[in-house]
Amino acid sequence: MFSHLPSLQLLLLNSNSFTVIRDDAFAGLFHLEYLFIEGNKIETISRNAFRGLRDLTHLSLANNHLKALPRDVFSDLDSLIELDLRGNKFECDCKAKWLFLWLKMTNSTVSDVLCIGPAEYQDKKLNDVTSFDYECTTTDFVVHQILPYQSVSVDTFNSKNDVFVAIAQPSMENCMVLEWDHIEMNFRSYDNITGQSIVGCKAILVGDQVFVVVAQLFGGSHIYKFDESWTKFVKFQDIEVSRISKPNDIELFEIDNEMFFVIADSSKAGLSTVYKWNNKGFYSYQSLHEWFRDTDAEFLDIDGKSHLILSSRAQVPIILQWNKASKKFVPHSEIPNMEDVLAVKSFRMQDDLYITLTRFIGDSRVMKWNSKQFVEIQALPSRGAMTLQPFSFKNNYYLALGSDYTFSQIYQWDGEKKIFRLFKEIYVQAPRSFTAVSTDRRDFFFASSFKGNTQIFEHIKIDLSL
Repeated sequence: MFSHLPSLQLLLLNSNSFTVIRDDAFAGLFHLEYLFIEGNKIETISRNAFRGLRDLTHLSLANNHLKALPRDVFSDLDSLIELDLRGNKFECDCKAKWLFLWLKMTNSTVSDVLCIGPAEYQDKKLNDVTSFDYECTTTDFVVHQILPYQSVSVDTFNSKNDVFVAIAQPSMENCMVLEWDHIEMNFRSYDNITGQSIVGCKAILVGDQVFVVVAQLFGGSHIYKFDESWTKFVKFQDIEVSRISKPNDIELFEIDNEMFFVIADSSKAGLSTVYKWNNKGFYSYQSLHEWFRDTDAEFLDIDGKSHLILSSRAQVPIILQWNKASKKFVPHSEIPNMEDVLAVKSFRMQDDLYITLTRFIGDSRVMKWNSKQFVEIQALPSRGAMTLQPFSFKNNYYLALGSDYTFSQIYQWDGEKKIFRLFKEIYVQAPRSFTAVSTDRRDFFFASSFKGNTQIFEHIKIDLSL
């Protein structure tokens, strides 16, 4: 409506009943200097409402119903000298963060911007808000890539400044090795180790050598080594079938600069075994115990001492402690009243040690070490759960609870309440493992599925002030 008034310098729209100012409302007023829209009922202003008003020096939006302004709404007002926002009360939350920063940077004279909320800032000036940094940043998980195959475990390793992922695919009888593509910004196929009913692929780095332990339900388990001349993994050695008949978990650890891994065996006659590197290969070093159908092994440092926790279908989790004299693990204690634990995972927040205990029936548990024992801090309903995986990206701590019967749930640590709160639900068919992978300053989260596609989620930060 103003397209034929290019010379107009003053426009008064006071005391009307306008409720909205939309994009390009003043198109054509190239030389407008004074714009007064006072005493209306304006609640909404579009981001590009004042686009093109480069000669505007005075703008008044006084005495309206404004509670928020869109980011950079004044970005086109290069000549602005005075801005009047009196008679409006703003929500001084994340949406006002940009205005808070703009007020500190602008050379224009701006009336006081008063707050109506949140409660702690009511009737105070926006300039008195202390900080938006924590309140205005949140995180999310968004699907980055879908791998069209089933899987039961995912392991990640770094080699020569590249990031790799090894994925166990029992139905396809593969251990698929993926590499992060720095150009395409996704994970691409790098190598494929074939076998029989592969249930675990665990990478071991010894100096500049890369090994992958491939655990199989049939045909024995094997160790592969990356061959530079062939640029692929080739079989390096076999693992005794007599010792490992039904591998359920592989855990890598180091004690006194020596490399070990343990395989938890879940067969009725299972013999969970520790293997040690002897500069030529890995040999069986210690059998932990028999007849307990071990489901998981977790290595952790408790008060400066090396320990293993074994979970089992036949007994409560037991804690083994490394004996420096015999250089073997010996029984130390147990975690009482926690029968039928499928998996044990450990993690640290600040200087505190925690473990998660996954249960298919009953509640899974989060426990904390109190210098004498592990004590429960939280129970999570987990009917049908096969995995409860802790992981973190920078200062964000999460738990991923995968269930066969419902949506998988991601919990986030609440530092004030000192508990994990439900953060997000994701749909993964029959989830079996969750694995955090970081590369190129980007963070990812692999969700393996026994009955569907393997999904890769990206962990992103969201600025709520945008």
